[in-house]
Amino acid sequence: MAAMAREYDIAFVDLISVKARTGVMEVAGLPVELWRPGQDPLAPAVLGLPRVPPSQLAQPATPGSPSWREALRQQALASRTWTRNGPESDSAACLYLFRRKKDRRTWCVGAGFEHETLRGALSVAGPYDRVVLHPGVYEEQTEVVLKVPVEIIGKGKLGEVALLVSIDQQCPTARLCNLVFMPAWFSPVVYKTSSGHVQLDNCNLEGGQLQVRGPGTCQARYCSFGQNSGAHFQSVALSLLESCDFSGSDAASITVEGPPVSDRNWACKHLAALAKSSTAAIVAASSGAGPTASMSSAAQPEGVDGRPRVQPPGVKTTVEDLWRKGGTWGAWRCGGRAAEEDYGEGTVIGDGCSESEPSDEEEEEEEEEGENEEERQEASRTAAYKLSYSRHGLSHLLEQSPDDSSPGPNTTPPELRTLQQELQRDREAQALASSVQGCLLYRCLFRDGKGGVLVCNNGQAWLEGNVFRSLTYAVRCIQNAKIVMLRNEVCGCRASGVFLRLSAQGLIAENNIHSNAEAGLDIRKGANPIILCNRIHSGLRSGIVVLGNGKGSIRSNQICGNKEAGIYILYNGNPVVSGNYIFQGQAAGIAVNENGRGLIVENVIRENQWGGVDIRRGGDPVLRNNFICHGYSDGVVVGERGRGLIEGNHIYCNRGCGVWVMSSSLPQLSGNRITHNRIYGVAVFCRKDSQGGELLAWESDLDSEDERFSSRRPVSVALVEGNRISHNGAVGLYVKSSEPLNVVGNAVYSNSGVGVALLQSAQLSRVIANCICGNGRAGVAVAAGSRVELRGNGVYDNGGPGISSRGDGQIVENDVMGNQGCGLRLRESADIRVLRNRVQSARGCGIVVLEQVKGVVQENLVFQGWASSTKPLLHRDPGNNTCLLHNNTLLARCRRSNGQTDPAWALENPPPRPQLEGQPTSAPSGPPTQRGIAIATRITARVESGCHNNGSIFCTIL
Repeated sequence: MAAMAREYDIAFVDLISVKARTGVMEVAGLPVELWRPGQDPLAPAVLGLPRVPPSQLAQPATPGSPSWREALRQQALASRTWTRNGPESDSAACLYLFRRKKDRRTWCVGAGFEHETLRGALSVAGPYDRVVLHPGVYEEQTEVVLKVPVEIIGKGKLGEVALLVSIDQQCPTARLCNLVFMPAWFSPVVYKTSSGHVQLDNCNLEGGQLQVRGPGTCQARYCSFGQNSGAHFQSVALSLLESCDFSGSDAASITVEGPPVSDRNWACKHLAALAKSSTAAIVAASSGAGPTASMSSAAQPEGVDGRPRVQPPGVKTTVEDLWRKGGTWGAWRCGGRAAEEDYGEGTVIGDGCSESEPSDEEEEEEEEEGENEEERQEASRTAAYKLSYSRHGLSHLLEQSPDDSSPGPNTTPPELRTLQQELQRDREAQALASSVQGCLLYRCLFRDGKGGVLVCNNGQAWLEGNVFRSLTYAVRCIQNAKIVMLRNEVCGCRASGVFLRLSAQGLIAENNIHSNAEAGLDIRKGANPIILCNRIHSGLRSGIVVLGNGKGSIRSNQICGNKEAGIYILYNGNPVVSGNYIFQGQAAGIAVNENGRGLIVENVIRENQWGGVDIRRGGDPVLRNNFICHGYSDGVVVGERGRGLIEGNHIYCNRGCGVWVMSSSLPQLSGNRITHNRIYGVAVFCRKDSQGGELLAWESDLDSEDERFSSRRPVSVALVEGNRISHNGAVGLYVKSSEPLNVVGNAVYSNSGVGVALLQSAQLSRVIANCICGNGRAGVAVAAGSRVELRGNGVYDNGGPGISSRGDGQIVENDVMGNQGCGLRLRESADIRVLRNRVQSARGCGIVVLEQVKGVVQENLVFQGWASSTKPLLHRDPGNNTCLLHNNTLLARCRRSNGQTDPAWALENPPPRPQLEGQPTSAPSGPPTQRGIAIATRITARVESGCHNNGSIFCTIL
């Protein structure tokens, strides 16, 4: 023995020298005993060494990976423990823990030895004896029962000893090493135990099943489960499988079912110690100790925008590349054909509505303004009589000056939290991680079969550091089961990678889930997992699917490069989605469809090919405080019958529109910052979704309702309220709708086109208490045939007329100041009431009534714009006799001979509009009910098909 120990010491010196020269563990040049089981059954130092393929040996050493020196040390310690005398041995790393006898014997089995059959040797073996099987095939025609603890070891290379048996262990413990198990003709079960502990080292199971039933336990290391083999654990309190290989299964390779039993056998405390050491990382993370998680954003290089550059495998385009492709997102104007061509894949407006060319109305305005070029030049040399409006109620929304064209919000998007940070703030996740028992799978490989792990019927399992590759599915957790999945790789599945249903729970953290044919994670039918800090990417469909009353908390994940939506919520799916980076997807970032719901907060959704968030067909999420940016189409798309509360989001730098709302939709847009999008800020358009194609065959379970996120105001009209809509490449708010819409309290400013354009509004749309200023063309443009109420707005300093209307309705109590065209222009055969407005034009007339306009212009206050103006403050077409002008006040400056000047004008009673509730103001002269209803009502729109050539790029469900 001493000579043998010296031989292995020399071998280790050779091993270390090889690694020092090459940096890798090479098989060549090492004694075969160091990487294959020992030839001599009496040499305990080398028995049961890990059987690892040479391809794995010849890999660069990585921090944290187990070394061969450590493996050999553990095996030697375990064998010494086996021979140690005493009532019960101490704990060893491999858990070869038995009571020993000094006089234990070794029984040799094989041709020419004292026993030729395994059954014969077992019939005479005493407790803790060793049975050594020499090379050969041993077949038993009936079940073999182990009634005393024994150690059964195969001599020679793995594969030289094969057992065609069915063994039933009825003793406290057994150890099996270096054996190949194949099923006997009468049973597919090769080994089972229901009370004792079995230790398997370096064994192969070919076509047979391992069954362990609680309170029985099992530990298996470096074992292979081949074609149609697997392990079945029923109600086990604790078992451990480490560094095992599962391949070619025709069902689940491992099945864990039943709740862990309360009874414990003698090995449970030792297994618990091993399990605790294996899972120490997550325990340390939850307590705030230990190293930071591997996905810490602090360790990632920063992109050009100051956020961590997230670049999972399989995604080659960097954030910087996409930034360069997009150019400076806030710089576009829409005044020429070149700008239209530069829209690329964004939304294109057809039917004569393109913002790249002026409309008929704008052309006529430009012609009139061209005739008065001399007057404009004179006005520029003459002092203007300006009225200050800086005190209006929405001035707090104009934090950026109107000439500030820098892209993006002032607020920095949130960084991804680490697993340590998430666990520290989530007691529920900590409790779930500490409560899971059952079966622990550690660093195993599942490949080339149907299923990986099935956990069902209240079963529990802990999966850490495993690889699931080329399976139909990796993990199924169903029927109130619980799992913890930590740092596994799930790839190449032919269906969904991880599948949770029927009230399953789990903690799924820091896994790499990619390249699966269906969803990376599929959550349905009441399943409610916690999904933290995973990389979910490069899927052939969606990253995560939540449906059929599925729930879940999805936080701090990187979800990118999937061919369908990064997160897809439908059929009453209702998850919490927060703090994720969802980017570079080939469809929508998040799609909410078919009555899906969910709370979607504080995510960074960027660089997706379709809408950042796509809501339709009864989808009704809460979308709050997200950063939706740099998309290749629209920021948020609300399709047919879409709903939802869209609140407090930063929607910017998208190549299409900021928000695109379609027919029969009832969203609430409240408090969003919609800026620097290439086309419209908000578009409410008349196009129904295409009905072609088939819906996905997702299972639906609509029996239960979860109302945790539905406590908000009832909606009967779509509402756009309290948003900042600025620096967009075309119209700020574009409406072409056949349904009512309420636009309340928004700041619409510095857009390249018209501030608010209503091209079609068969039902009454209300535009109430908005600030519309500094836009490139008219402040408000109302097309013929529209019905609009404009009340309490401030329309300031726009590049065209303040308000230009060809439609019906009323214009009441607005402040229209400093616009480059006339203040109010009323045209065609509109039927309109213009009451109690305050109007001043920078040049041109204050109020112009043309053609066959019907209605009344009454009790308006019109200020002179500039000193030398020759334009009348109030002008009516000589041929118009259908519009009544009554009790209007016209204020002009007097030229005094003594050099005195009139006192400066001011908007005092009431102060400049818009006004917020509670601001000091004079009593409203109009009916108070109308104002109150307008402020409290929601807004939306619907439209008819055929008005839009290409429409938005939708998240189509194929």
